[in-house]
Amino acid sequence: MAIIKPISDLRNKSNEISVLAHSSHEPIYITKNGEGDLVVMSIAQYRQLELKLELFAKLAEAQAELASGAKPQLFTVAMKDIRKRINAKKKRG
Repeated sequence: MAIIKPISDLRNKSNEISVLAHSSHEPIYITKNGEGDLVVMSIAQYRQLELKLELFAKLAEAQAELASGAKPQLFTVAMKDIRKRINAKKKRG
């Protein structure tokens, strides 16, 4: 269910808003003069949203490649490439 709070709560109850954002794992919609104005969320929730958007962008790119006639990669080849990239990252840092 959507969490909706007035903008005055940001000023008067900022700690409460922070606790709510972290405990609910949901965005909090902030209203100003009865209209939607802002969205507040925890950094962890925001990072998850960023990862989802990045995944959707990659999926859209793959769909565009397929639509343009690109030959799809075999699953085994793709997984080998992914493992190679993961191992390279582990070695670097």
